Amino acid sequence: MRLKFVGAIALGAALLLTGCATGTSTMSSSAAAQAIATKPTEAVQSLINKHKLEVVDYKYARSKLGSGMRGATEALFIDARPDRHYNAGTIPSSIQIHDTDFKDHVKRIDGTPKDKEIIVFCQGWDCAKSPKVAAMLKEAGYKNVKLYQAGYPEWSKKDYIEVGTAVVKNAFDANGAFLIDARPYAKFLAESIPGAISVNDTDIPTLMGRFPTDKNTPIITFCQGYDCKKSHVVAQKLISLGYTKVSNYSAGVPAWKQAGLKTTKGGEEKVAASGAVTKLSKPFMGPVKKGLDEGSVDGAWFVENYKKLPAGVTIVDVRRSDERAAGFVPGSLHVSIEENDTKTFLSKLPDTYVIFHCSAGGRSLEAYGKAKKGGFEKGLYIDAAVKCKGKECTFTPNEPLDPADW
Repeated sequence: MRLKFVGAIALGAALLLTGCATGTSTMSSSAAAQAIATKPTEAVQSLINKHKLEVVDYKYARSKLGSGMRGATEALFIDARPDRHYNAGTIPSSIQIHDTDFKDHVKRIDGTPKDKEIIVFCQGWDCAKSPKVAAMLKEAGYKNVKLYQAGYPEWSKKDYIEVGTAVVKNAFDANGAFLIDARPYAKFLAESIPGAISVNDTDIPTLMGRFPTDKNTPIITFCQGYDCKKSHVVAQKLISLGYTKVSNYSAGVPAWKQAGLKTTKGGEEKVAASGAVTKLSKPFMGPVKKGLDEGSVDGAWFVENYKKLPAGVTIVDVRRSDERAAGFVPGSLHVSIEENDTKTFLSKLPDTYVIFHCSAGGRSLEAYGKAKKGGFEKGLYIDAAVKCKGKECTFTPNEPLDPADW
């Protein structure tokens, strides 16, 4: 599938790379006025008063962002700006609901509890779209709607933003941003966006020397898609270190590949034709069918069997407690890789064959590596995108990255 780029998105990428929020580029008179505004215009204030809307500041909005992942924030962030602005960059996790397309756009949050806290924003203090959308949401029955009226202009000066494939592609073509792959090193080696460097979130203390010395360097972090937290962790660390132009490509490697863009893997058809590994000489570890990547479980086998696994096999959920609270595999054991030190993590593993799972495959691979290094020989991991709601889960296995007869 080929990407179709429009001038507005290209402009967004150019603004990202030149640092419109924090750099010294020339600003229009309206942008300059917005940059120094500290309160709503009279017209916007009138809308706020009319609809009895509560206005919150950056500090409050930031406290509700949490990890920055979609579905993992304390409040639901709604971007009321048109496509041109939303596609160029937004507050992480945001869903676009535009006032002129409200009836269609509001379907994007179907299933959201009516008492869920919602924070609406747009293009700054003089932007009327956020109070309009907030009012519409209230009329639709949402009971806890707030405004972050300073909006995207203020956020982009203070924090990292979320960008899409088109912006990353333009940055890639122009060699205009420093790309950081936050996935485990094994995944980075197997396939990544060309030119990216590897800085796994769990290894930041030892890999910080790879960060640019110039704090104004445009940086784009990414990992394994919307369910992957790792790139958000790295982006937030960069912001805490004083970097001023940090973006997160939340859709990550899956979206890059889906768009038909090249990766470092390359030559896939030629390798397959010359006899790449397609089956294993020893396909099982105990009762568990192995995948083609070392340490992995066969995805199709897992999807078919996870609800009724063979005796002596345990699924270990290595996600955080807040993620598990939203839903989990019945019968699985919870041992968070983030909430336990290595010794505690290893001590909690059962004396069975173990299949580690997370939400996107990165942490499960890390858990497998940590267990193996710690002497636990019965561990495997499922490399898959996982979505759980209550006791119902769906597993979408990722394709093998580095097949080997292990």
